[in-house]
Amino acid sequence: MIAALAILGAALCACAQTQGNAVKQNKREESTTTTKAAKPDEKTPATADDAIYTYEFEQPQFTIRHIIIRHDATGHGEISFERQGDTEPIVDPLELSESARARIINLWETLRFLDSSENYQSERQYPHLGTMRLKMKRGTQERSAEFNWTNNPNAKSLTDEYRRASNQAIFVFDISVARQNQPLDSPKILDGLDSYISRNEISDPKQLIPLLRDLTIDERLPLIARNHAERILKKLEK
Repeated sequence: MIAALAILGAALCACAQTQGNAVKQNKREESTTTTKAAKPDEKTPATADDAIYTYEFEQPQFTIRHIIIRHDATGHGEISFERQGDTEPIVDPLELSESARARIINLWETLRFLDSSENYQSERQYPHLGTMRLKMKRGTQERSAEFNWTNNPNAKSLTDEYRRASNQAIFVFDISVARQNQPLDSPKILDGLDSYISRNEISDPKQLIPLLRDLTIDERLPLIARNHAERILKKLEK
């Protein structure tokens, strides 16, 4: 009887040791798995949403002698511009409308700007018209191009779009200053806007509709300016 109990005890001890080793082995495997899962992911490559687009125009003899527009793929950015006699540039937020943003981004993509080495400068030089610079940065890729005249239709269309965007942004700034400090300047500013719209020199006229509505009821402005704002508004709302 005593011998039988001794044999049974030895068997139970051996079983317990085997189970203990199994538990230790499972814990080690779990630890290895956890460490592997916690390894940080690889960095994703830059995408179109990471791109920064820049347009620059410079002609020291022009009234607006220097313009820089910088924005991201969503159309959010800023405009910087200098007038003759300014000692420092004026910097204002820029918000491209969805239609303007789509046209501009599409032109950049059509040019395949970062992948291209094309020189957009035509053989003929027109420095009196001003120098234009296009620059794009995405991740570690960056490229710029400078020209005063181009025969590339897409490069020309892109600079035209930015010129319209700058005309619109500068109007918004000027009329805002006039409302606050120089209301007698507002008729002339609205004349300029009307002329730009008639020549298709505004990025997205309909984007200005809320502002024009406010101008029609702003009693700080002369009646002639309010009436002109209303006439422009009616054209845009047709």
